[in-house]
Amino acid sequence: MTAALLAGLLAGYGIAVPVGAVGTYLVSLSARTSLRTGVSAALGVASADGLYALAAVLGGSALASALRPALGPLRWVCVLVLAALAAWGAAGAIRQYRGRRLATRVAPAPPGALRAYLTLLGITLLNPTTVIYFAALVLGSQGGSAAGAAEQAVFVTAAFVASASWQVLLAGGGALLGRALTGHRGRLATALVASGVMTALALRMALTPD
Repeated sequence: MTAALLAGLLAGYGIAVPVGAVGTYLVSLSARTSLRTGVSAALGVASADGLYALAAVLGGSALASALRPALGPLRWVCVLVLAALAAWGAAGAIRQYRGRRLATRVAPAPPGALRAYLTLLGITLLNPTTVIYFAALVLGSQGGSAAGAAEQAVFVTAAFVASASWQVLLAGGGALLGRALTGHRGRLATALVASGVMTALALRMALTPD
């Protein structure tokens, strides 16, 4: 049981700690909205990681083999999603900045907690890095399918908790950043930097050879 717990924690932190496009978007979203929205989005990311961990322990190596043909299409879907989010975030920030002197009612409504959760859940599920990570985890640990139900449950829960704790930390950092950059120019700069990073990551993903 202890081994399953440690393996789950390592798996969860292993996929969560490297801050890529998903982490960048999470920080930017928290900075532009609220801690509640950021935490909801963070739990969306962790839910996707937990689902992949569950699929890994239930599907075994057959799952990894089935995922290989889908990695190419998933990568291009993820590229398009990241590029769209980057453009949408930048356009929204510029529109809000230009309309800062207009009535508050014309400002775009920030995403709610549920929408933030579903958005980040979808992005993370489409992220080929997550797919490859858990596929490699399955292939590298063939004993997972022989583990008991209790050990599998501990592994999946630990992976989810580890991912959630890191993503919530990122969301909290984004919320603190948003409080520090309370001015219109500061929020515009934050959104544009995040959009630029996401665009660069999307381009790198698109140019990476299969």
